[in-house]
Amino acid sequence: MKRVYNFSAGPSMLPLEVLELAQEEFLSYQGSGMSVMEMSHRSSLFSGIIDEAERLLRDLMDIPNTYKVLFIQGGASQQFAMVPMNLLVKSRKADFVHTGSWSKKAMSEAKKFGQVRVVASSVDEHFTYIPHVNFSLIDPEADYVHITTNNTIEGTAFSEIPDTGGIPLVADMSSNILSEEVDVSKFGLIYAGAQKNIGPAGLTVVIVREDLMGHAPESCPTMLNYQTFSESGSMYNTPPTFGIYIAKLVFEWLSNLGGLKEMGKLNRAKAQILYDYLETSDLFESPVKKDSRSLMNIPFMMPGRELDDVFVKEAKACGFETLKGHRSVGGMRASLYNAMPIEGVKELVAFMADFEKRYKRLGF
Repeated sequence: MKRVYNFSAGPSMLPLEVLELAQEEFLSYQGSGMSVMEMSHRSSLFSGIIDEAERLLRDLMDIPNTYKVLFIQGGASQQFAMVPMNLLVKSRKADFVHTGSWSKKAMSEAKKFGQVRVVASSVDEHFTYIPHVNFSLIDPEADYVHITTNNTIEGTAFSEIPDTGGIPLVADMSSNILSEEVDVSKFGLIYAGAQKNIGPAGLTVVIVREDLMGHAPESCPTMLNYQTFSESGSMYNTPPTFGIYIAKLVFEWLSNLGGLKEMGKLNRAKAQILYDYLETSDLFESPVKKDSRSLMNIPFMMPGRELDDVFVKEAKACGFETLKGHRSVGGMRASLYNAMPIEGVKELVAFMADFEKRYKRLGF
């Protein structure tokens, strides 16, 4: 069986070891005679799965006991509404750092529930950098400050977490959660769609400080209230059982690798290989400012764009999948999530170098 190197921005590739173990347990989990997809979410078998998933995630991220870990459906896009419905309840004012497509969508939803103010933005240079966030810019009455820690489409990432003082910091961490160590205590709430570094699409992880829950208005629907998930152990209704199971396997895989410190070292090494090549290439270049470059999503361009489709087609034929850039940016994009082996990045760079050599001879 031939496996491709899948550079998709999401859903992304999963660790081969995880897929093999899931395959082994697919028909009969722990000798039960049932697949995880078939068993009751109220059973002791599944309780063991979800409890272990939470324990492993807490260990990996060193999540303080004052935070709840919630397993929710609906993706990060649902969190764009859930966050303001639960947190935008006192002054009904929120500050946003606008760094691209996803922060724009998060702001659009928040505006339905209160006032939204942009305190910093990189729209002036087409979101090719992360703007500096000065504490003095933040409204002391804001219910929260929102950032997108890694911008999947634009290829930028926060290298330092902004200091928001006593104002809760909310982070969409969908595309770089678990990629390196992070101090959870700096955030009031973290949310992340699973389909990048956690597991299959359909699961969303929310890490929320306990004091931020329980303030949603009576009009907040039951299934959009964080308190509902907290009080029920994420099982008020049937949760995405198979997604949680795969997430548990991914957390185990990360733990066996040595945790997020080791994963961070590997991710920096992978990204450096591609960025180093882009710095020396005469054909390819990075559109992102150096101090804002993402480790997870690396867009790259060629002048004129005449060769973009040719590159993507030839790359696919060589086993490099989903390298076409997002339609709003163009060019190409390589997503180097946790499951991408370093060999995949090395082979991609070798292909790019050969492509450059061949087309330079043709006058491009």
